[in-house]
Amino acid sequence: MRRLILVALVVFTLVGGNAIAQSFSTLEERMTYAEFKAAGLEKLTPEELAALNAWLAGKTASTVAAKPAQDMRGFEGRGGDSSDLVSTIPGPFRGWKGAGDRFTLANGQVWEVTSGTSRFSVSMQDPKITIEKGLLNSWFLRVEGYNARAGVRRIK
Repeated sequence: MRRLILVALVVFTLVGGNAIAQSFSTLEERMTYAEFKAAGLEKLTPEELAALNAWLAGKTASTVAAKPAQDMRGFEGRGGDSSDLVSTIPGPFRGWKGAGDRFTLANGQVWEVTSGTSRFSVSMQDPKITIEKGLLNSWFLRVEGYNARAGVRRIK
């Protein structure tokens, strides 16, 4: 028991008290004593156990940090980023005929035309597009190199 307390103090000192208390549980905290012993961890010196916990804390932190935030631009009432979205529409692109036409962007997002001042007919491959934020949660799709734009809303 004394050894376990000593190990916890060493880990607490090496890794940083606040980080452990708020976001990381040591192996001793995660495992029962029987599991700890069955894994052979009681044989480690306090320094070895502290190094293992520090490595585990780093792996946990990098896993959490590596998870990208989901892009919620374009969904009604979901707030999020209001910056322009620049992407491509992979494959052949023929423009739009009006409300209801759908486009799947290279990032997997699906947008639907809600309004357009006119039809837009072209024949392009993998066009670069920009979706811009308008007033009152409106969004507009523009194709690079053309002035035409269409009101769009995000579906997926």
